Order: sequence, then C-alpha cells, then structure tokens
Amino acid sequence: MFALMAYAEWRRRSLLKRLGDKKLIKLLMPDASTKRRWLKFIVLQAALALVILMLARPQMGTKVSHEKRNGIETIICFDISNSMLAEDVKPSRLQKSKMLIENLVDHFSTDKVGLIVFAGDAFVQLPITTDYVSAKMFLGQIEPSLIQTQGTDIAAAINLASNSFTQQKNIGKAIIVITDGEDHEGGAMEAAQAARAKGYRVFILGIGNTSGAPIPLGNGEYLTDNSGNVVMTALNEQMCRDIANAGSGTYIHVDNTSLAQERLNDELAKMQKGDMQSVVYDEYDEQFQAFGILAIVLLIVEVLISEAVNPWTRKINLFQKKQRH
Repeated sequence: MFALMAYAEWRRRSLLKRLGDKKLIKLLMPDASTKRRWLKFIVLQAALALVILMLARPQMGTKVSHEKRNGIETIICFDISNSMLAEDVKPSRLQKSKMLIENLVDHFSTDKVGLIVFAGDAFVQLPITTDYVSAKMFLGQIEPSLIQTQGTDIAAAINLASNSFTQQKNIGKAIIVITDGEDHEGGAMEAAQAARAKGYRVFILGIGNTSGAPIPLGNGEYLTDNSGNVVMTALNEQMCRDIANAGSGTYIHVDNTSLAQERLNDELAKMQKGDMQSVVYDEYDEQFQAFGILAIVLLIVEVLISEAVNPWTRKINLFQKKQRH
C-alpha cells in the first residue's frame, strides 16, 4: 500500500511538471498539501492494521487449572467396519452411532470419556479426558476408511479399552461397545471376562436389524461377495447379550428411538462415582473490542482530515523564522 501511494505521488508530480514551472504551479494551488495526503494515508493504513488485528480475535487470560470432579470413567469402543454403513437404522448405523455418542457426551458433566475405534483392528482415537469438545471434534472425523483392516474384532477393542483407563482406584469404569455384533475374530467373551476381573463393566449397544440389510457403497450400488451376490449384514443380538453378560454389563438394542440413550444413562448413573483431578483450560475475555474502537476512531479522524490546507490555519506557522531588520 505504501509502494502504491509513493507511485501515485510520483505520477502526480510528473503530471504537474508537464503543466509548467513548479513554483508557479504551487502558487496556483496554495491549498494543496502533500503532507495532508500522506497523513490521511497513514491514518487509513493504521485503521486497516487494527481491523486485521481485530479479525484475528486476540485473547488474553488463558490459564491451566486443576479441578476436582466426582464422576466415572467411560471408554466408548466404536465399531467402524463397513457393515456399519447399512441403513436399516436411519440415517445409517454409523451416523446413528455418532448421534448416540454425541448425546452421551452431552450428558456427561463430571465424568471422563475416551474413544476407541475398531474394525479388524483397534486404535485409541481419543485418550480418556474431560475435554468433551475434543471428543465431539474427533467424532465428526470418524469414517470406515480410517482403518484399512476390515472385519470386526470386538476382543481387540475391549482389551485396548481395559488398558486405557487411569490407575485411579474406587471409581466406576465402564466400557461401552457400539457394534452390530458381527464378530469375525472371536475372543470377545474372554476379553469381557478379563475386563470384569479388573472391576470394569462392559456394556454392549447393538445397532441394526436382525433381519439384515445391504451395505451401500455410496454410488448407488451395494457391496457384493466374490460370487456377485449382495452381502447382507444383520445384528447378532445373541452374541451381544453373551458379551455383556460376560462383562457384568447390559445389552441395549439401538433403534430409531431414544430409549437406548435413556436406558444407558440410567445404567451409568448406578455406577460408583469417585473424586478425580481434571485439567481445565480457562479462556477469558476476547480483546478484539479495543482494536475495533481504535479503528473506528482512526477512520473518523481520516474523514475529518482534508487534503487541502484549511484557510483558517494557513497563516499559522509555528516554525516560521523571524526576519531581522
């Protein structure tokens, strides 16, 4: 912007030279002021800089504090195998599960939550935390493509969850597995029993229809096997019940109603709550208002400054030399 202004001034002087003598032209334009033009320009650029700073949303006062909370620890194991794309639960098993988890996180206030995703393998998506905002953020990015190894290894998810809790004693710890129950790897019963031996409870949320549904590929077609037949995926309720019983938990069927959410909340409310330390990030006031006010003041000043010399102040010259007689 300064370079453009300097170029404009150079062009102005070049054009004025074509008209005649520099001193004569100055006499013909007694009110013209280069200094005022530059002053207006500098004030306008300062206002622009303040507007940019305001849009950057400066903040002050962020600090880390430790807060005591009384709650439980919950790790959610989310099945993201391709079968979760089936649409026997609206809008799909995957999207319904996401909504269920989001509502569950909204229900938490003093609890810790972690998130594990699994298909043919299991990974920690979010370590156990009280940062519910991050939990929702990670949830929105979950798709079956996150895990290349397809299948449904419920045992791997439960074992990973069992090793992901804190070491704190005397506090309820729950593992919530959201799946359609198509366990391709086996060992889920043993994993649930091992979790129960550690004092954890395993809840199974079975999502889908027992009659089965095709798996959409997103292009109007459905997943087929090697023979060209459409693959049907069905909820295995019996397996879900067996895993929940082995883990001293409860099996809950998820459909298009909110009953599963209410029942799960009731079950979690029965668990033993304990005091736990949580790291809380406090952010104080936004500071953009001050920059906005200063920018408005400078814009008003810029408008009030005239490019021409004010006739009332033209004769005032504080730096004029006195003539000696």
